[in-house]
Amino acid sequence: MADRQREINELRIEKMTAEIICVGTELLLGEITNSNARYIADQLAKLGIPHYHQSVVGDNIERIGHVIDIAIDRRAEILIFTGGLGPTPDDLTTVAIANYFATPLEENEQILSDINKKFAERSLVMTDNNRKQALLPKGAQVLPNSIGTAPGMIWHPRSDLLLLTFPGVPSEMMAMWTQTAILYLQSLGWGKEIIYSRVMRFLGIGESNLASKITPLFELTEPTVAPYVSKGEVRLRISTKATSRIAANELIEPISEQIKTITGLDYYGCDEDTISSVVGELLIESKQTLSIAESCTGGGLGKIITDTPGSSFYFIGGVIAYANECKTSLLGVSRNTIEQFGAVSQQVAMEMAKGLVKKTNSDWGISITGIAGPSGESFHKPIGLVYVGIVGPGEIFEGFEFKFGTNKDRETIRYLSANNALDKLRRLLVKQKIKKENTYIMG
Repeated sequence: MADRQREINELRIEKMTAEIICVGTELLLGEITNSNARYIADQLAKLGIPHYHQSVVGDNIERIGHVIDIAIDRRAEILIFTGGLGPTPDDLTTVAIANYFATPLEENEQILSDINKKFAERSLVMTDNNRKQALLPKGAQVLPNSIGTAPGMIWHPRSDLLLLTFPGVPSEMMAMWTQTAILYLQSLGWGKEIIYSRVMRFLGIGESNLASKITPLFELTEPTVAPYVSKGEVRLRISTKATSRIAANELIEPISEQIKTITGLDYYGCDEDTISSVVGELLIESKQTLSIAESCTGGGLGKIITDTPGSSFYFIGGVIAYANECKTSLLGVSRNTIEQFGAVSQQVAMEMAKGLVKKTNSDWGISITGIAGPSGESFHKPIGLVYVGIVGPGEIFEGFEFKFGTNKDRETIRYLSANNALDKLRRLLVKQKIKKENTYIMG
């Protein structure tokens, strides 16, 4: 009988889903970033708890109740609240929850004692406002807050529903999660499996083009494959449920390798990789150096490169040659070339890169010149037109034209220019590596 009940409980847990409800008008106004939802979502995945919806609602009892109604209607059985637990009149989460379930609030002596103690430690006297933080719906357990004065609750208002509440302060919420909430959820049977994802990153290919190449993979149910667009790149998320990361990776790896084979050099890395970190690893491996010459990006490429720890091993430095005079005096660009083709041209980009390598004695040189807007365009040279020059060992002398579109803002064009320039270097470095490996095998 006990075994059968355990099976029933495990089946029920398998079907349960969680919903995150963030309370606070300041979130709706965009005054603060909602980092709590991201943290909790990550924690739910590590426990293997499915979660399909998140809501943000202002400090209003009626609207909080409406959000609860929607979540329950979506058959969510774990509701996780953040925010609205403070001492001020607009902190209404606890009251709204109690009202929704028609349950009276009771003053909790444990909470009251804890708040008094924390005030006394700071030589302060607790106010009546703080006393409201000691109120919990009848039957709710305390979710202790070791840092602040706003505790949360663990409450089963009915047998098929669990509520957890946390304050909006991220440090307090995270401490309460790790110290109490995660242990409680594990005691209910969660944590035996995890939801694990690998994010594959692509540059130089659009979302629709990438999707068309791997269409059959979107029909997989285990693991699942889903595309999404991030700033300047496309990503594929491969997700699965397994007992451990090792087991999850065993399921994900074959799909990942299949995608790499299909997409070739358009794939550049996964998870926390950046185009800069990948290029850096290739330069370190080949024991080669890099210098850069920038015009329209105004130092943006150098920032991206030096944002990567360890870039000093391969990055020599750069020149921001914004004015034509700098292009000629610092990089040796011919005045005739600028007059004939214009500062924004493939010819100027190549001379910038060539002069840069000569001046810095680096193995590789990248140059960027373009029109980032919002002015400076002409009929033949619209906003978003960018040229990249790359000079490298073995008489590599490559030029690239990009048309990022007139509908993009200045900062986006500069960002795309820098990232795509690095991606072109990455592709050349990979080809160089493959050539060396093939030469070694044949030799």
